[in-house]
Amino acid sequence: MSTLIHAKEDDVLYAVHPLDDVPEEKRSADGLGQIKMSKSVRASLIALRVYLFGILTLALFRVVGLLGLFSHHIVK
Repeated sequence: MSTLIHAKEDDVLYAVHPLDDVPEEKRSADGLGQIKMSKSVRASLIALRVYLFGILTLALFRVVGLLGLFSHHIVK
């Protein structure tokens, strides 16, 4: 299904919805090799991994605390 769009008097443009368009051939990533990263990009990715590990550890600790598995260690 395409929609008729009039841009100017002489030009006629057709907009094709992506679901109605013919699928394009995808390129294969085989044989491309690894991406070369600069030191700053590598440091940023390592920092992101450390941050995500820390956040997941805190979330896990919170869930375990809410379950009451550490309640016998709490001194009142």
